Amino acid sequence: MRVMGAGDNNKFMITLQNVVVAGRDQEGREVTLLQGISFTARQGEITAIIGPSGGGKSTLIRLINRLADPLSGTIRLGGEEIAVMDPLLLRRRVALVPQKPFMFVGTVYANLQRPFDYRHQALPLSEKEIRTLLELVRLPDDMLERDARSLSVGEQQRVALARALVTHPEVLLLDEPTSALDRPTADRLASTLHDISRAQLLSVIMVTHDLRLAEKIADHLIFLENGKICEQGTVADLLKNPQSKELRSFLAMPED
Repeated sequence: MRVMGAGDNNKFMITLQNVVVAGRDQEGREVTLLQGISFTARQGEITAIIGPSGGGKSTLIRLINRLADPLSGTIRLGGEEIAVMDPLLLRRRVALVPQKPFMFVGTVYANLQRPFDYRHQALPLSEKEIRTLLELVRLPDDMLERDARSLSVGEQQRVALARALVTHPEVLLLDEPTSALDRPTADRLASTLHDISRAQLLSVIMVTHDLRLAEKIADHLIFLENGKICEQGTVADLLKNPQSKELRSFLAMPED
């Protein structure tokens, strides 16, 4: 297994070391879902996680904002173990956008306001800044007053992304962010994610089945199968010169 190098000039925002996650199968027996997971995700860069369905990709990113906890191993944010952090405070710094977005009752504007309702604050954006945010996630500004639950899944995904970005997180976790989007919209959104990551020094960790998307915007690639990292490194290295038989077989399969 190849491991990403650690440049002295890079500050690691997220570091996982020897993480193990256990669960139970349908018969109630304990099984290992993730085993020996170690990687880092840097500021201003995008890390893509690929692999077959059921390999533990979504479980992995849920660990990083403590929607799940590991059996063993450590996860650090900026050098601090997240296990000792208040989960609510952690989730202000580490935002997760799930594949199936949840919309609160009310308008798109009300959904953008929702993270600040818990803090008893008003949405800290000017009208111009809100329009800019919607433009970033490829939504028209006349959508603000629409009922969020009446939107298409693809539109809801982009509202959920805007709702995460409005809190200015340090780490953004994305689970299949373009799964419900057509190709042109997905490409434009991918370009936006790349620009946001660079401009805001945002660490983005993205689960995706879309190898074209990963090749287009990711800095680092992790191939996960059966709960283990088989390979990790630069996108070019892994996609053009896979070393493991598991990754070679995965790349040889036709895309959905």
